Amino acid sequence: MSALTRDDLERMRSQLFFDGTDSRSRLTRYWLLLPLSAVIAAAGVVSDSPATVIGAMIVAPLMTPILGLVLSVVLRDVPNLLRCLLLLLTGAAAVVALGWVVGLFVPYPVVAATSGQVAARVSPRLVDLVAALATGAVGSIALARSDISDTLPGVAIAISLVPPLAVVGLTLESGAGHEALGSFLLFATNVIAILASGIVVMALGHVTTALGLPKGSSGQFVGYLFIGLLLSAVIVPLWANSVHVDRSNIRLTGVQAVANQWAESAGWSVLSVSTRNDQVLVDATGPPPAPPLASLRQDLDDAGLGHVDVRDYLITGAYVRVPHPEH
Repeated sequence: MSALTRDDLERMRSQLFFDGTDSRSRLTRYWLLLPLSAVIAAAGVVSDSPATVIGAMIVAPLMTPILGLVLSVVLRDVPNLLRCLLLLLTGAAAVVALGWVVGLFVPYPVVAATSGQVAARVSPRLVDLVAALATGAVGSIALARSDISDTLPGVAIAISLVPPLAVVGLTLESGAGHEALGSFLLFATNVIAILASGIVVMALGHVTTALGLPKGSSGQFVGYLFIGLLLSAVIVPLWANSVHVDRSNIRLTGVQAVANQWAESAGWSVLSVSTRNDQVLVDATGPPPAPPLASLRQDLDDAGLGHVDVRDYLITGAYVRVPHPEH
């Protein structure tokens, strides 16, 4: 990225920092849009509506204080760093609280089993970190270069900030603490990735050189080191989730292939194959008699899936022709 000018930096400061003569209007805008986006996100999760959740991503203003943190770290601007950090923390807490409140009005638990939007956010993996790093870099470049700033709405959609926090509130209200923790991990991953990739982009833009600041300082180094430690901290649980999800998918695919062959040999069909904890659940149906489960177990053993705990739900029956009305 080409070196930034002082005019570029002033434009970025005016977009990201909540100070100056118009700080009141910026704060008002932030606290007006954030609760509304939280309610939209929670409603989208409850109704399992991807379009509604995407709308919340576009409206949400949480990206502003996060990128403000990036710029303040690079500029060694402690007052704005603290101000942006406070807005980020209080804003995140407000979204979680509003998600909890929305959950109070839902007559059933909003968890992964009842909402695909929840299920998509409670098991983040390393690939989510990779995507967040790339998205954060795009967001920082779009901010620094006014000629490509029209990509920012796409960045808002690609980086999920408010929906995971809404899921945290909804799942906490539903008593699913483990799922709430997973969704918060996704939010934390996205925030840390934006900080890390954003700082790299700003460094490539030679921000400190444009302002005539010395190339490095102990305070700036500490900031970079802290963000590096945060990035390292999220990699561990993300890696563990990735391993667990990959093993689960491999196990599920293997069992489904064996079960389909076992069912078809007896004139049956497999309705669904799913996982529950460490078990694989197979629903199958067909005419009596039911195919022997011992043969399925043998087929699984032969396929190297002898360690998998498989549970079958067999529905015995046959299609019955509906008679034509007599004329």
